[in-house]
Amino acid sequence: MKKQKSPCIDQCNFSGPKGWCLGCGRTRDECQQWRSMKPFAINALQKELKKRLSKINAVAK
Repeated sequence: MKKQKSPCIDQCNFSGPKGWCLGCGRTRDECQQWRSMKPFAINALQKELKKRLSKINAVAK
């Protein structure tokens, strides 16, 4: 199975709510663990990232 591409957009700024990156929505720990995560964990996190980024964008406006 092919590894999924990282959601990183090279705008690392972990000042979002709960330490979320303002670029991709992940925490520092999630960024570090990305390469070793199982596919089901990556899929679950990607769904969560969509929610996080919506929250980040709502606060930014």
